[in-house]
Amino acid sequence: MSMNLHLANEKGRNAFVTLATLRAPSAPKLSLPERTVTFRRYITCTESGTDAALTARFGGNYASQLVEADPEIDIEQVGQFIEGTQTIYLDSLGSLMEAEPNLIEVLTNPDGSERERRPPQETEANTNADLPVRWTGKRIPLSEAVRKFSFRRRIQLQHSDGLTYEFLYDMARDLGESGSVVLLGSGEKGTGPLVFQANGRPYRGFLEGQTRGASYRLTLLLSDMELKRPTLGSAA
Repeated sequence: MSMNLHLANEKGRNAFVTLATLRAPSAPKLSLPERTVTFRRYITCTESGTDAALTARFGGNYASQLVEADPEIDIEQVGQFIEGTQTIYLDSLGSLMEAEPNLIEVLTNPDGSERERRPPQETEANTNADLPVRWTGKRIPLSEAVRKFSFRRRIQLQHSDGLTYEFLYDMARDLGESGSVVLLGSGEKGTGPLVFQANGRPYRGFLEGQTRGASYRLTLLLSDMELKRPTLGSAA
């Protein structure tokens, strides 16, 4: 992700500001008294112990063979720790592919039905470009926005000098006093989504701000899903 954002305010004045991703607190660590718990991966089965291999060898009912001889266990391999892995691709028949498959984008309609299939399109990042990300003028009360959109990420905007401090502080104060968030847009018309890295996920961006004395907090809320009330079908 780009660590800078080229941002224009409501009056059209623009500046490059710093982005800082907000991280959740670390989860509690599993441990025993005076001992740290670690997780290891190990081999539990080899190809000769799969259901298909055992069925081909003993027939469909091989339960007694498992009890008497443990043919599914490869003494030389099972139980060894796995230090590293490598991604491989299999076709629909389970055969190893010698080259990576071609990716296809599947576009869907709002109801989930498929609309189009196409090769992936190259998308450029636009948040740190020559054209700034702009205020669209569309404001939504914060209490309404949290019920209307699913926010995937939160990014905090930070100043790097006195000028950008005033620039961001004024935005945070304006939004905090109005109790609303403002929609941001990219491109010449300021209506496009926000893309933070090449071929990255496009987001709708909303600015939310608060101030306390000389301190401020200006947060960029990112959403890729609008929440809509389902339409009830007519009774049969």
